[in-house]
Amino acid sequence: MTILVTGGAGYIGSHCVQQLLAAGQKVCVIDNLSRGHREAVPSQASFFQLDLGETDELIDVMKSQRIEKVIHFAALAYVGESVENPLPYYANNTAGTLSLLQAMRQSRVSQIVFSSTCATYGIPEQIPVTEESAQTPINPYGWSKLFIEQILTDCASSYPNFGFIGLRYFNVAGCAMNGSLGEDHSPETHLIPNCLNTVLGKQSHVTILGNDYPTADGTCIRDYIHVEDICRAHLLALNALTPQANRFYNVGLGSGFSVLDVVKTTEQVTGREIPVEYQARRPGDPPMLSASHEKITRELGWSPRHTSLTEIIESAWNWFQKHPDGYQSQGQGPTTSPGDSGEQT
Repeated sequence: MTILVTGGAGYIGSHCVQQLLAAGQKVCVIDNLSRGHREAVPSQASFFQLDLGETDELIDVMKSQRIEKVIHFAALAYVGESVENPLPYYANNTAGTLSLLQAMRQSRVSQIVFSSTCATYGIPEQIPVTEESAQTPINPYGWSKLFIEQILTDCASSYPNFGFIGLRYFNVAGCAMNGSLGEDHSPETHLIPNCLNTVLGKQSHVTILGNDYPTADGTCIRDYIHVEDICRAHLLALNALTPQANRFYNVGLGSGFSVLDVVKTTEQVTGREIPVEYQARRPGDPPMLSASHEKITRELGWSPRHTSLTEIIESAWNWFQKHPDGYQSQGQGPTTSPGDSGEQT
């Protein structure tokens, strides 16, 4: 069986490719490399530089590579950018997925694991968030993913043998435990990499948006899940796929860490002080977000293995020390022997 991984040169996608290869799967990656890194794709995986909108080319790949199932990560995933410039998010995320699904139909590929997001929930009324929580996105990124969820639901209801599983999660963090893969975004918006970039002298300070929330230290609390735990959830979902499957799961720790928790733990891990600058709250940011993983634990047997914030940050620091310039650093790229390793893609 050959698995197609869209966005397989991205942060989460590349870690998932590594896990698939370690599990003995044949893997084919497509990525337009607009935000991914060719160096992040292990040599054992076949690679095609394609955009999601290139339907005919996708069909050619699916047929020539004998694709049987798809894991779909490819997406634009900056919340702020989606507010400032929404059209590319609907074009790439929503319309791009339509193109992918059309290519799957033409190629008789009928099962897909979809990397969704807890941004579809908007500002939840209760914490932790469950799969039954109301979905009311507050930004185009969240809407672009929720539209895809509806499209997949409709396909499962209409097309014989079409099945999907969608995974929703909050803050993905950390790097491959074997040090072979890491996080390399431009621009970088994630908290842990920005803390580490400050330690490395690549920026002068870490900006914290709001220190007057009703939390113990006044900063937001978020559910940080290690990238390898996210990827294991995708592999379990892949194995659980059945014709006409129509399921969604939240993936998270079920608890969270505050922004200051992350800063202070990073200081402890690195032994360096991190200057902090406080600014006003960002509109729409709730004080606390965490996702219940009760359903995926009960139905798929998933549970997080890397629950320590220290461990998560240590895995990232290991990568950042060796790759201060990301995949452009000397000695870049994954090892040839994949190790045990899923806002966003």
